[in-house]
Amino acid sequence: MHDVVIIGGGPGGYAAALYAHNFGLSVALVEKERLGGTCLIRGCIPAKAWLETASVYQTVARSEEFGVGSTAPTLDWTAALSRKNQIVDGLVSGLTGLLKTRGVTVHEGTGQIVDGGVEVTAGDGSTTRLAARATIVATGSVPRSIPGYEIDGERIVTSDQALDWARQPRRVAVIGAGAIGAEFASMLADVGTEVHLFEALDQIIPGMEPEAAKALGRAFRKKGIDVKTGIQVGAPSVSYAGVAVPVAGETVEVDVVLVAVGRAPVTDNIGLEGAGIATDRGFVPVNLETMQTVVSNIYAVGDIVAGTPQLAHVAFAEAIAAVTHIATGAVASVDYRAIPMIVYTHPEAASVGLTEAQAVEQGYEVAVTTHGMRGVGRAIIHGETGGTVKIVAEKDGPILGATVVDPVAGEIIHELMYAVGWEALPEEAAAFIHAHPTISEGIGETLLAAAGRPLH
Repeated sequence: MHDVVIIGGGPGGYAAALYAHNFGLSVALVEKERLGGTCLIRGCIPAKAWLETASVYQTVARSEEFGVGSTAPTLDWTAALSRKNQIVDGLVSGLTGLLKTRGVTVHEGTGQIVDGGVEVTAGDGSTTRLAARATIVATGSVPRSIPGYEIDGERIVTSDQALDWARQPRRVAVIGAGAIGAEFASMLADVGTEVHLFEALDQIIPGMEPEAAKALGRAFRKKGIDVKTGIQVGAPSVSYAGVAVPVAGETVEVDVVLVAVGRAPVTDNIGLEGAGIATDRGFVPVNLETMQTVVSNIYAVGDIVAGTPQLAHVAFAEAIAAVTHIATGAVASVDYRAIPMIVYTHPEAASVGLTEAQAVEQGYEVAVTTHGMRGVGRAIIHGETGGTVKIVAEKDGPILGATVVDPVAGEIIHELMYAVGWEALPEEAAAFIHAHPTISEGIGETLLAAAGRPLH
């Protein structure tokens, strides 16, 4: 009998397994592929490795702006792919070792909820029954597609295949300008690929502040990306030469189409219905304080949870909440109000808390303050002045949300995370000193303005 059996070895699953060590729980983890899940193997880590390659490429390409002579950069795609794989392999190896040192028993195979625990079916068809006092389901997600775009892995692909392209594509159409699509578009354009980015909604990065979307759109067009929003693509015509994509009354000819229209939860055939747990479009409803499903000893975390962001760091936090409740009965619920969300394009776009539109929709009377990076000394030194900071506060009240666009937005958003999470007033947050010269001064200037006493 295990205290906890976990189905899925991605961020939610492995975080739960590791955190259980703090309470002395006996843990078994079931994973049908490699440990690490989407984030480590097919998402966060490999995508950011490619984005770092693109950033280095652009640094060399722009070196003469900084007085450093160089020849035009060339990209060894094979070497970059190998580096990406080495990073992933190293982290998978480290995770495997860490789970072992924490006493987690790992079973390779497909897990299915059964009465009293989990049944594991190995690759050879053999089965093992694992008895469990509690079960955590963390089966993750897979890329979605759209009608007419059948994924063939060559001409029409998802992010899964794009991360492992054997050679650099010359022309790419990206369908979907959310975080995944925008990141691929940014990376590919930075290394010289012709990129067309199509989004059905009226802005790229749907749900992001309009100011941030506009700033990112300007940066994309400067890179040469063909950005089209508020449009629908027609059924493609695939041939040996490439793909023809009908869009906005014209046909765009590319070598490959990357479909990036979101991710679907993996909850079919894992025994949820048999256990009495209904899903909503594949997502699992839970008590967000404890992560319990309607069956009290079955928990769900990560991308499969209904109504929460599909982010690795959210899965980590949900895993902590679930394990804490299993071990102690106490509530350690996730503060969903203050989750940083980052789009790792160049420049990056990062947000936390409510957007202006969301705050108004929730009935707040808001005070909005924005500040551009054009006058920030460190941004000028970096040659990156197109960014912006936006802070949304309740009128005469606390900070409700914030958005930053800058090459390091993903790093500096976290001070605003604390401001939102601790419900700081603008004048309280503005009282703290930001070092000069730093990019974070852009936040400090915005806070001062939000407090009614701007400096510059």
